[in-house]
Amino acid sequence: MARIVELVTYPVKGCAGVSRSGALLTPAGLEHDRSFMVTDPDGTFRSQRKDPSMAVIRPDIDAGPGRLTLRAPGVDPVTVEVLTSAPRSAVTLFGRPYQGIDQGDAVAEWLSGVLGLPSRLMRVPPEHDRVTAGAVAGTAGYADGHACTLAALSSLDALNERIAEPGGEALPINRFRPNVVIDGWPEPHREDAIRAMTLGEAELGYAKLDIRCAVTTVDQETGRKAGPEPLRTLAGYRRAAEGGVAFGVKFAVLRPGKLSVGDEVIVSSWGESEL
Repeated sequence: MARIVELVTYPVKGCAGVSRSGALLTPAGLEHDRSFMVTDPDGTFRSQRKDPSMAVIRPDIDAGPGRLTLRAPGVDPVTVEVLTSAPRSAVTLFGRPYQGIDQGDAVAEWLSGVLGLPSRLMRVPPEHDRVTAGAVAGTAGYADGHACTLAALSSLDALNERIAEPGGEALPINRFRPNVVIDGWPEPHREDAIRAMTLGEAELGYAKLDIRCAVTTVDQETGRKAGPEPLRTLAGYRRAAEGGVAFGVKFAVLRPGKLSVGDEVIVSSWGESEL
């Protein structure tokens, strides 16, 4: 029996995650997940791929959301009264055009100082209507591609065993920035074969394997790149047919609802792993 052992939402795309004991899963993912995005002055999104220091920016958002507070080491925090009705600005995510609501000059100045690069903070507008591709279509805010990412600790254990064989150090699950972490299945990568499941009140459908990028090489505590792992080891046994290496699974939301740490993973449909 597998259960949820951690729920993590990432209010600001590319910044630190916030662990929750319970969270609402909306059609676009865990509540507030990737609802804000840091961009350059032209509206192109910033990512840990090029700006790894984003990892040390820790957001805190209250219910509503009415206020967003950002914290980073060595600087005073900044608090934003979230704007949802201001004029829209053009933003770009992986070359695709969307709209964003600029959250003002004060937070832009703060982000620019922390990152050492001119930056703006955008919020996804209420009318945001994005369709995500995959075996099951869905929607998402400013996530890379899908509403919800899931990873199992047994899969991480298997990866870390391989990393350790030549003397490498084990990696934490936060290198993969999952929304839902599960535990209880002894065999690794069993999550690859889930096609539909219930978590708490919510139902999710399989979209695709999660193809990993250079963000996994960033130490999420220090905001610094920390070598070739886990990509080097994953390349030895987790190469995907579409290219790249896979770890974890992306899901679309079939039925929204409340999730809690401790909820059982109830799989209603299995398929074959694509690896």
